[in-house]
Amino acid sequence: MTIFDHQSRVQQAYDARSEAYLTSGVHAAGADLEWIAQRVGNQPDAIGLDLGCGGGHVSFRLAPQVFRVVAYDVAEKMLETVTAEARRRAILNIVCKQGAAETLPCASDAFDFVVTRYSAHHWRDMAAGLRQMQRVLKPGGVAVFSDVVAPGTALQDTWLQALELLRDTSHVRNARLSTWICLLEEAGFVVEKVIVSRLRLDFPSWIARTQTPPAHVAAMRSLQIAASAEVQTYFALEADGSFTVDQAVISAVKP
Repeated sequence: MTIFDHQSRVQQAYDARSEAYLTSGVHAAGADLEWIAQRVGNQPDAIGLDLGCGGGHVSFRLAPQVFRVVAYDVAEKMLETVTAEARRRAILNIVCKQGAAETLPCASDAFDFVVTRYSAHHWRDMAAGLRQMQRVLKPGGVAVFSDVVAPGTALQDTWLQALELLRDTSHVRNARLSTWICLLEEAGFVVEKVIVSRLRLDFPSWIARTQTPPAHVAAMRSLQIAASAEVQTYFALEADGSFTVDQAVISAVKP
């Protein structure tokens, strides 16, 4: 499968889910979103990139602090939703652009800051996407990355990836924190801070947001019911299928 094959799969999946991601409580709020805003800070002259913007929540949060935010996503309908919501909120400094993370059509050293949140696990080539983010960031600029991270043990890692893929077939991989750090350093970033926390995922709304087919939901529940005590404890599995995962927010700079 080429990068463009995967891009088409992601676009097809998320074109139908734009409104769900706009209204998603997990995406619309969170301590990580506030930390991103704090780390970027007030930069009245800055232009930034929100890579894999989804429902636009990072862009909406940062727009009052900076000169302009480029909201970039592979899904056209997502961008239409962001444009409409920005207009509704009277936010005039968000510009929407469509494309894949691995092929950013931007000049090098173009942005004062770059951010990606809950997007990298959909990238076909995460290393390439991070290299692109480093390329378009100005020297001395800040980058912030927020995503679910995979557990350190193979058993728990495999269980999480299986559940994620059944939920959404455009899923590629939740990387381990160690992988994130390695890829960021290989891309040329200098990691400055890592914050790890726990994120509860409400199972009914989690699968509703992605319109997961009933057959896949049944398979997911079967996996949960059959999970070992170690897995059930680690993910704090609940009776309705809700569970808790690890999340990391990483800030870095470009030397």
